[in-house]
Amino acid sequence: MMIPNQFYCLFDIVTLYFFFLGFLLLHTFASPVLQHCHHDQMDALLEFKHEFLVNEFNSNSSLSSWKTNSDCCLWEGVTCDTKSGKVISLDLQYIPLNNFLKLNSGLFKLQHLRNLSLRDCHLHGEIPSSLGNLSHLEHLDLLGNYLVGEVPASVGNLTQLKYLNLNNNKFTGNIHVPFANFTKLTHLDISNNQFTGELPLVLLNLATSLSILAISNNLFKSIFPSDMSRFDKLEHIDVGGNSFFGPFPTPLFMIPSLTWVNLRENQFEGPIEFRNISSSSKLQSLFLSQNKFEGPIPKSISKFPNLETLFLSDNNFTGTIPISISNLVNLVTFDISQNNFTGPIPRSNLVKLQYLDLSNNKLEGEIPGWLGGVLELMLSHNSFSRFGKSLEVSDVTHIQTLDLSSNSFQGPLPHWICKLRPSMFLDLSNNIFNGSIHQCLRNTIVPLRALNLQNNNLTGILLQDLFVNATNLELVDVSGNKLEGKLPESLINCISLKFLNVRSNKIKDKFPSWLSSLPSLNVLILRSNEFYGPLYHPHVSIGFQSLKVIDISHNHFNGTLPPFYFSKWHGMTTLREEHQSYTVYMGYPAYGAFMYNSNLYSLEDICGKTHVPNPTPQESEDLSKPKEQVISWISAAIAYGPGDEVLTWQQQKNKKSDLAPAEEKKDFG
Repeated sequence: MMIPNQFYCLFDIVTLYFFFLGFLLLHTFASPVLQHCHHDQMDALLEFKHEFLVNEFNSNSSLSSWKTNSDCCLWEGVTCDTKSGKVISLDLQYIPLNNFLKLNSGLFKLQHLRNLSLRDCHLHGEIPSSLGNLSHLEHLDLLGNYLVGEVPASVGNLTQLKYLNLNNNKFTGNIHVPFANFTKLTHLDISNNQFTGELPLVLLNLATSLSILAISNNLFKSIFPSDMSRFDKLEHIDVGGNSFFGPFPTPLFMIPSLTWVNLRENQFEGPIEFRNISSSSKLQSLFLSQNKFEGPIPKSISKFPNLETLFLSDNNFTGTIPISISNLVNLVTFDISQNNFTGPIPRSNLVKLQYLDLSNNKLEGEIPGWLGGVLELMLSHNSFSRFGKSLEVSDVTHIQTLDLSSNSFQGPLPHWICKLRPSMFLDLSNNIFNGSIHQCLRNTIVPLRALNLQNNNLTGILLQDLFVNATNLELVDVSGNKLEGKLPESLINCISLKFLNVRSNKIKDKFPSWLSSLPSLNVLILRSNEFYGPLYHPHVSIGFQSLKVIDISHNHFNGTLPPFYFSKWHGMTTLREEHQSYTVYMGYPAYGAFMYNSNLYSLEDICGKTHVPNPTPQESEDLSKPKEQVISWISAAIAYGPGDEVLTWQQQKNKKSDLAPAEEKKDFG
């Protein structure tokens, strides 16, 4: 006889079993059946695959998984609709297809595609008109290919497009007709092509939907529209690198959703002004560089409290730096270089500022202490003359780039530069600094890549242990001073050194043949010092493997050079046919100068009679003609040209400045 409690327990178990069984059956019948890839879809994909060289021979390609014995919905880059089994997405970005799209390509048989990404696939040729057959497309990405010609009118059939990226191709013509029907488009990027004509008025049809508009670096030329109020959803606009002209487009900045504006490198002119700006403006980045703007920076700039990046460089702005700039408390990058600003640097509390470029203006006065927290500080080519007292006690250990060149500083080198620890670039050249080089600078030099102290009045000696840990140094320039003593042998530790210039000092030493062990040394300038003795010693290595420029003229070298002296100077003797012209390397003519060493013999036997560091135009023309490939300074003059790795100090700064506004070259994809 069953015990009642056991009976009820068994009843509960049976009830639960049938409940879960019913739930599973109901869920199974209610769920959609996962469809496999249709044969016509597989055939179209395989046909597309065989149009390119990326087949079984390229095991790294995503297309290697495209095989007939598997479900094409499981192939890499392919996505199918779960109900119909039709291919709705094809993502092949970064696969080197290395071909053109055929008019009857299998790709255009996938007429249910909603997403197509062929970014950086090395495609070339024109876009086939058949692309217009993919009328369900919502996302089309062709960025970074070699596509040419005009965008076919049939692309206008893609009325469902929300995202279109044609950036970085070679398209030409205008975009009026094909783009007229993209009324759902939110993201349009046609930058870095060769589109021409006026600002496409057809874009006004897209005004109510667009959030990102990027048409930079094309050949558009027209006045910029005065009314942008219809673009009420616009967040990013990039029209830089064209030829738009007219006054500053003040109405553009009334769009409350704007976060990123790039108008750089156009022909805009006149003053800038911001009116009727919402207190809740979201603007974070503003690029106005390389236009013809003039007048002062308006106080209304302070109406953008969220601004992080502001570039006003290379215009005709005048006046002082307004104190209202200090209201931009979120500012990280500020560049007003190459204008006509005057006066001092105002007090500020821009605690987030990391990049500041005030170079090439007419600013004067002192360098305030609050700049000690900036990572990259460019103040060259102004009339600054002193340092604020607060700078002496400021924490300057964060500064990575410090350029104070071409100002009016005088007196001893400031002691606070010895606190610069993570710095990579230090330029104090073309000032009136005097006195000796501080011993404490030895610690500052450790992380440096470039040290430029040229054209000051520095005296004393270069300490022998100054460069003992300077393994990162690529450039050392102390030319144009009054330094004495010997060349520091600690330079042997500078294994990255490419450029050494001690020209026009009073250094008295033997020829530093020990520098020949530096693997990357390209330029060696010892000119106008008191170096003496022979260049050649029978038991000393003389192989400057990478040297391309040497100038030891105006010294006291003596002795005779054997015919094989330069046989291992491969950087001097290797001719490049494509660079057979008299060139400038790192700001110096590519040559070897041994002149005015009256007791140095055998140069004519080795080098010929032409030792011309500064040739006349006619001599330059003669140098460009192919000569016999002997070891000669003519060879050195014609061996190196554009494309060499090492840059002048100014080029390094310019390059760094170009890279600094990383957002300016933003990929909206």
